[in-house]
Order: sequence, then C-alpha cells, then structure tokens
Amino acid sequence: MSITAESAITAFSPVTLFLQADFVVKAIMLGLIAASIWTWAIIVAQMLKHRRANAESDFFEEAVAEAQNLGDAGKHLGKDKSPSATLFRAAMTEWSRSVRTKPALDKDAARERIADALDGAIESEIDKLSERLNYLATIGSIAPFVGLLGTVWGIMRSFTSIAASQNTSLSVVAPGIAEALMATAIGLFAAIPAVIAYNRFGHTVSRFEARLGRFARHLRSNLSRDLDTI
Repeated sequence: MSITAESAITAFSPVTLFLQADFVVKAIMLGLIAASIWTWAIIVAQMLKHRRANAESDFFEEAVAEAQNLGDAGKHLGKDKSPSATLFRAAMTEWSRSVRTKPALDKDAARERIADALDGAIESEIDKLSERLNYLATIGSIAPFVGLLGTVWGIMRSFTSIAASQNTSLSVVAPGIAEALMATAIGLFAAIPAVIAYNRFGHTVSRFEARLGRFARHLRSNLSRDLDTI
C-alpha cells in the first residue's frame, strides 16, 4: 500500500473525521454515541429483568400448582417478589378482608373486589416490566433525525468551504461530506438496536401480561370455590 493511500485511509478514519468536525457536528456525534450507550444499557437491564421475572414466576406458580390449597401455597411466599407472588398476595389480602365481614359477606361483591385487586396488580407489574421502554422508542424515532441534522450541517459547511476557496475539487468537500455522513451513520447505529429491542421487549411484555392473566384467572377460580364453602 502506498503512502498516499495510507494517508487517505487515515484522513477518513472515524477518529480523524470526528476530530476534524466542527463543534455542532461533534456535539451531535457525542450525543448520539451517548444515546447508543444508553440504549445498550437499557437492553441489557431489560433482558435481565425479563429473565428474572419469568424464572421467579415459574418457581412460584409451580409451588402454587403443587399445593393442596391456596393457604398452603401462601407458605411459599416468604419474601418472594416475583410478579406471580405479587398477584397472589393481592388476591389473598382482598380475600382475607372480605371474609372478615361474615356473616354479612356478599360473595359476588367479594369476587369482584378480588378480580379488581388482581387486575390492579397485573397493571402494576406490567408497568414495572415496561419501565424505560419508552426511552428505546424515543431514541429509535429521534436518533436518525438528529444524525440527519449533523449531515445537513456538515454539507452546508462543505459548500461554505467551496465558496471560500473558490475550488470545486472533490478533495475540498470530501472531508466535510464524510463527517456529515458519519453523523447519520452514528444516528442509525443508535436507532436500529433501539427499534429492534423496543419491538422485541414489547412482544415479551405482552406475552408476560397474558401469562399473568392466566394465573389471575386460576387464583380467582380457586378463591371463588373457597367463598362458596363459607
């Protein structure tokens, strides 16, 4: 490789292009790089959170399925903070409050209150599981436009260089255009994983919500039968 070719490659390396960029383009690049790092931090955190929620809920739901009754299942609660355990705790708390009203117990009203408690618990757990997904949506939708802003600014700067130097040679405008295009590339680098992760986690959250719904129906059925025996 000739010295000229090596110099050209060095001149158009990402680091060199960043250092040669003006303040506005540098600020845009740094912001997009920070957004990309934040995106991956959210992705890793969400992966761990979803995996833990599924594993802990599996363990608790198996314990409930193996128990002779819901009272025995409550022994497995302890300090369990899984979403399924939270649903169980909400249902049993409302059931206990309702049963205390004997002999004036309205069983239909008790069933409705238990259902409301379970629905509220599901919404709360889904909110926790969906936390920060809105950041992924924001980064995925805005990052390409921020990168495009850097591109437009860099191209404007290149045309300014042409006007100032009175030289239309490609060597005059190439660095500025390369800087501009790199801003767009960084924007896409931040946006693409964010969009993919947002869609994927959105699907995972929907599946987990359906799972909690099934478990809630199981709890309602069992508690309804218990109310019939009172």
